[in-house]
Amino acid sequence: MGDERYQAMSRRGFMQAMTMAMAAGAAFSLSLDARGDTAPTPKLAPSPGKFTERFVMRDGHRIYVRDYPGKGPAYVMVHGFPDNARIYEEIAPRLSGAGHRVIAFDFLGFGASDKPDGYAYSFVQQLADMKAVVAALKPGPVITVGHDAGGPAAINFALDNPDSVEGIVLFNCYYANSPVLAFPDFIELCCNPKTKLLAHAMMTDPAQAQYLFNFQQGLLLRNMTPALQERFKTRLQPIIASNFTSQPSAMPAFLAMTGDAYANLAANDRRVPELRAFKKPVRLIWGKWDKYLNEAVARDIAGHFPNATYTGLDAEHWPQYDAPDEVVRAMLSPA
Repeated sequence: MGDERYQAMSRRGFMQAMTMAMAAGAAFSLSLDARGDTAPTPKLAPSPGKFTERFVMRDGHRIYVRDYPGKGPAYVMVHGFPDNARIYEEIAPRLSGAGHRVIAFDFLGFGASDKPDGYAYSFVQQLADMKAVVAALKPGPVITVGHDAGGPAAINFALDNPDSVEGIVLFNCYYANSPVLAFPDFIELCCNPKTKLLAHAMMTDPAQAQYLFNFQQGLLLRNMTPALQERFKTRLQPIIASNFTSQPSAMPAFLAMTGDAYANLAANDRRVPELRAFKKPVRLIWGKWDKYLNEAVARDIAGHFPNATYTGLDAEHWPQYDAPDEVVRAMLSPA
């Protein structure tokens, strides 16, 4: 099992099988040129609202940014896995239309950002990506926004930069270990050191890979209304699938991030006492139907901050997509 050749073969098989599984459910695929010395405009699906496409360089690699016009403090939005910055394309134009600047970007390895081979993808790297984007765009004071596995970056950026961060907004995410925290079954299978080899073995079989993907998707769809199910299948699922059907694929980053998840939880455990010292507003806006990152997780996170508010919405894991108007109202309501 420890043989490097076996692990390399397992990894390649996993990536191929997962790509097939994701492609089977995709409504479209996204293609882009992430190489070369110039920065071509990515071939992205149209989204509402006006924004400027930018690339921020870090370690010789390009981070793709959508910069929506408006005044500060700017909302700086980070995504989880396996999606990308397009999960904010419903609320970003609404916030910009209300006069607020919005900066949403793809972490390296995801979306339209570069996906360098052999790169050390990690939660430390993602926090550094976020710092590089803010340093390059110089928006002044910011409000950090995190969803899913982007929660740690949104929170840790604020802890590291308390003088320049005016607040935090969190959607169905996590931070540190907690008795109420549970990753989605498929993610847990990939994260847990005790089951990672099993996960890789199952994912080298396209039939089993497709089964796992459909199983997890079925659990998500179960709590959705018919309208939200249709929205997920036609809008959100293609965003997720495009990460894997596009070439180069986001699979190396996905595998690295799931592999780093437990270590990241442990690192954040050590920072939990710092949350009490963050006095700025923290808004937790949550999809109440999320089976995993549920209301108990939200209330656990909120309990560590001295100035946190909670808003529960009739939505699943992506409230910013399921209920964008309600989310924006909650973001802009008086603290």
